[in-house]
Amino acid sequence: MFNITKKSIQWGNETLSLETGRVARQADGSVIATLGETSVMANVTFAKTAKPGQDFFPLTVHYQEKYYAAGKIPGGFFKREARPSEKETLTSRLIDRPIRPLFVEGFRNEVLVMATVLSCDLVNDPDIVAMIAASAALTISGVPFMGPIGAARVGFVNGGYVLNPAMDDMTQLRGKPEQRLDLVVAGTKDAVMMVESEAYELTEDEMLGAVVFGHEQMQPVIDLIIDFAEEAAKEPFDFTPPDISGLYAKVKAAGEAQMRAAFAIRDKQERTTAIGAAADAIVAALSDEDKANPDLGAAIKKLESDILRGDVVKKGIRIDGRDTKTVRPIWVETGVLPRTHGSALFTRGETQALCVTTLGTGEDEQIIDALNGNTRSNFLLHYNFPPYSVGEVGRVGSPGRREIGHGKLAWRALQAVLPAPTEFPYTLRVVSEITESNGSSSMATVCGASLSMMDAGVPLKAPVAGVAMGLILEQDGSWAVLTDILGDEDHLGDMDFKVAGTEKGITSLQMDIKVAGITPDIMKQALAQAKDGRLHILGEMAKALSAPQGFSAYAPKIETLTIPTDKIREVIGSGGKVIREIVEVSGAKVDINDDGVIKIASSDANAIKRAYDMIWSIVAEPEEGKIYTGRVVKLVDFGAFVNFFGKRDGLVHVSQISGKRLNHPNEVLKEGQEVKVKLLGFDERGKVRLGMKMVDQETGAEITEAKKEAAEG
Repeated sequence: MFNITKKSIQWGNETLSLETGRVARQADGSVIATLGETSVMANVTFAKTAKPGQDFFPLTVHYQEKYYAAGKIPGGFFKREARPSEKETLTSRLIDRPIRPLFVEGFRNEVLVMATVLSCDLVNDPDIVAMIAASAALTISGVPFMGPIGAARVGFVNGGYVLNPAMDDMTQLRGKPEQRLDLVVAGTKDAVMMVESEAYELTEDEMLGAVVFGHEQMQPVIDLIIDFAEEAAKEPFDFTPPDISGLYAKVKAAGEAQMRAAFAIRDKQERTTAIGAAADAIVAALSDEDKANPDLGAAIKKLESDILRGDVVKKGIRIDGRDTKTVRPIWVETGVLPRTHGSALFTRGETQALCVTTLGTGEDEQIIDALNGNTRSNFLLHYNFPPYSVGEVGRVGSPGRREIGHGKLAWRALQAVLPAPTEFPYTLRVVSEITESNGSSSMATVCGASLSMMDAGVPLKAPVAGVAMGLILEQDGSWAVLTDILGDEDHLGDMDFKVAGTEKGITSLQMDIKVAGITPDIMKQALAQAKDGRLHILGEMAKALSAPQGFSAYAPKIETLTIPTDKIREVIGSGGKVIREIVEVSGAKVDINDDGVIKIASSDANAIKRAYDMIWSIVAEPEEGKIYTGRVVKLVDFGAFVNFFGKRDGLVHVSQISGKRLNHPNEVLKEGQEVKVKLLGFDERGKVRLGMKMVDQETGAEITEAKKEAAEG
């Protein structure tokens, strides 16, 4: 009934296995990949014909985490998996980015890749397993895919690289100083195709070493997939790439001159309009048969690409007139919005980001429900890319995969410089509104977010800047690395290589390659140019913040105190009664965690003090020998009960009230009277013993023997 193929290898500390033939047999390719006890099923289906007139490649990748995989029930009202989580969206992008360039050029049949997490051992992250499963499923499906690819995660501890570190080690690196890197790398046997990372000020050599290490370590995985496919692969789909050389010759003859003139215009909007007009002129000059050719768009794009790329490699001159290493002009403003906690407007050429920082309390932390348990994050970064930023009309809705991916890249870049929560107990939210875009708005977000947080008074360890690099790699082997790429250079070039970091080192690296031919030498050159560009941008940013920035008057102030964990129940009270009273009376927000750390927040310093004093009176212990101000709550024949420390009462014996003999305390005291008392100690039953006669009731100072003798004399 089943024709099962299964192959396994020892990979690092775990066994990696691939299996097909038992489930999802109607899919074109179905593979279950298992690493340790983490299993992911990848299913590939593709249309056998392209839609008439379709001029793009419709690839869709969906990664899904099923909570049963970790023995969990989803949170939320419906208790089922709903819209994709951020992790699912980002992993879908991780799978998509390295496989998309490897489909045969000209293939436009619809392809669907679905990766489903079936089991998660909470040690091996399913994202790497999903990438491997998807690669294997594509390789055996028969679709014209020039893979396979492999994938690996790389850590960096004590100066050494670690293959596929455990999930716990890679969770919230900011609190783990020994863990300095979380890098995912994917590639073919000969080339790196994709890199995504969160780093903690690594040098260029250390980052390059991590990429090379990951590429070396994935080679056994690629060999396993090839061996697996030799037994399980279906017959290759009958597809011959279209020959567009004849059509391209006609396109070139019809409009090369006009297209070159369009690309010579340096202003983006004018250039875009002129390129569109040149393309329209080319189409108008062609025959009806050529106009109906679905490859016409590809031929026009090839003409645009050849014009842009040729001038850069041969002359070293780019379409906006820059050389290959120059960063566009930068203009920085901070404090641009009057009522926000922190704001900055970062402009680089025709790319602009308005970044706004908001300071919140512990109540504002994001709770992340994931396979490996619930975690909390006190740093949020959201990126918005409205259509007007590129002068277009478009649909406005919830953030798409691109927005989520760009926001996460900036989030990773800034993690390394955030203050520890114990030093800065705020929840931080940064929103980046992209108001103009012509190349690398994600790196503008990194710069603007860094500036806006400093404007808000956040004590960052160092400012962070980012720059996007490009690559033109010609068929003859000649190449050029471009600093601070334009949108056209990204669209028509061969690499998108984003590097962010401080003056000291790299905090994030993201790379996407469109050709299978990048070498370590090219990557080394790109990293070197990126460092020069980053340092230049940091210098421009420094001019905007010459002095330390204070807190906004509208930002909450937070004070923390730590109490013994056995006192937490007393502060909260039965059913939360005590803490509700503290909040209502003081007017401050109060947040208590399980470790006994209490955060008190308010924009009113007096409210914070009131809440602090109320909490302290509950948890603090009175000190023997110390003088307190109290209030008489009850008079009895043998003394007076005084409330002197929060809700704590103590007895002042009649003999300790005055230096004179008293028949009854009411001779000198009355209920409600404020008095100064000294804590004399505790009796054998733990009852508090107080005294008044040794305390000056006016000043609160203790009466010494010398003062007593002088008074009596």
